[in-house]
Amino acid sequence: MAFWLFKSEPNTWGWDDQLKRGAKGEHWDGVRNFLANKHMKHMKVGDRGFFYHSVNEKRIMGTVNIIKEHYPDHTDPKERFGMVDIMALETASHHATLAEIKAEPRLADMVLVNNSRLSVQPVSDKEWKLVCQMCGLDAARTKP
Repeated sequence: MAFWLFKSEPNTWGWDDQLKRGAKGEHWDGVRNFLANKHMKHMKVGDRGFFYHSVNEKRIMGTVNIIKEHYPDHTDPKERFGMVDIMALETASHHATLAEIKAEPRLADMVLVNNSRLSVQPVSDKEWKLVCQMCGLDAARTKP
C-alpha cells in the first residue's frame, strides 16, 4: 500500500464536498502537471491519501481512499492526462497546517515541505504515520 497527498482549493472542491460524495467518491480531475499525473498512474485501489486544503488554509483536512485507478480525464481536450477516484475516510480532529508540518524536523524530507505547489504527491510510510498522529487520524483506517 502506498500513501499520497491531494491538494485542493477549498473554494473549488473542499473536504465538505468530498464528504458529501460518501462511498461513491469523486474523480480527481483537472490535474495538468506531468509529475502529478505520473504519481496518479502509480496509485492502486486501497492506497490512501491526505486531503489538503491549499491557498489560504494550507492544512490537512482528512484522509481518503483510492477507489478507482488511473483512467482518462474527461476534462482534458488533448487527452494527455488522467484521473483517479477517491473516497473520504476520516476527518482530522486537528487540521495540521503547513507551518506545523514544516516545524516538525522528522518531516523535513516530505514533498509537501519541499515542493508545496505539486498538486498530487507521494507520502512515505514514516510521514504518513507521523502526520496522522499530528492530526488525530487513525493511520491504519481503511473504511469510513
